[in-house]
Amino acid sequence: MKVEHTLKPIYNKNTKILILGSIPSIVSRKNNFYYSHKTNRFWKIMETLYATNLDTIEEKTNFLLLNNIGLYDMIKSCEINGSDDSSLKNIEVNDIDEIVKNTNIKYVFLTGKASYNLYEKYFKNLNVEYFYLPSTSTRNAHYKFEDLLNIYKIIKEKNDTL
Repeated sequence: MKVEHTLKPIYNKNTKILILGSIPSIVSRKNNFYYSHKTNRFWKIMETLYATNLDTIEEKTNFLLLNNIGLYDMIKSCEINGSDDSSLKNIEVNDIDEIVKNTNIKYVFLTGKASYNLYEKYFKNLNVEYFYLPSTSTRNAHYKFEDLLNIYKIIKEKNDTL
């Protein structure tokens, strides 16, 4: 199925960290916000790392901007079966270099293999340090929450140094 990315990127000129997924899931597209599936662990990880509660889209957006974190996806359009990144075809990428040029981004974090591989293919020459992070989807079940939390803490650690 052909899918167009419809969510707006979350960032501003003060953004120092950019987190990039591949493309929003069916549920996230329906809810018009990132990592919206109730079983996805992304927001729970952010809440735990930053000792906060994030219940609404407004709270999540404000949290990101207050902490100089941007959130977007690598893919502008593609063909995909459901929400399965392994089925991605005919990919057109978003203009990530434009975001990096218009912000103070120092670090890019790529959630999942698809986003990491696309970044390596199209944007690795940007003068920004970048890191692979495993997907927070429960489809990535061999990573327990505690494992993901331990890996994702690099976001806060890097943010604390800026």
